[in-house]
Amino acid sequence: MRMILPLLLCVTGVLTAAQGARSAPDDAGVRDVVRKYVDARERADATALAALFTEDADQLVSSGEWRRGRAALVQGTLASSKANSGARTIAIQTVRFPSPDVAIADGEYTIAATATAAARKMWTSFVIVRSGGSWRISAIRNMLPASASAP
Repeated sequence: MRMILPLLLCVTGVLTAAQGARSAPDDAGVRDVVRKYVDARERADATALAALFTEDADQLVSSGEWRRGRAALVQGTLASSKANSGARTIAIQTVRFPSPDVAIADGEYTIAATATAAARKMWTSFVIVRSGGSWRISAIRNMLPASASAP
């Protein structure tokens, strides 16, 4: 009996620590998903892009077009990259966690100038969810700024 109480306390502590580690905010993991998105887009890698999105992901682009569902996002992303060929960068400014498994990442989104087009400077917001231990993009919102103020 004397051994049961310490054993139960030890098991409870380990389970509590494991739960906390599994659901702790993961700023680096969220930023890594955005980096992978930019990299896959630049490589025009449809398979890598698809792996980053939830099945029901959606995107509202700066032109007002809605893309709904993983397949539409991948198709639209690749078509947009082909039509607007400048190199893309996303500089995440803030990451916040409304809950441990949901993140909102906001940043500057730039499409570099090309020989035929001026640079485009926009803002973007990602909603990224953690499921099964992996972060996936659930939503993207791109917008043209009305002013130069930061998010």
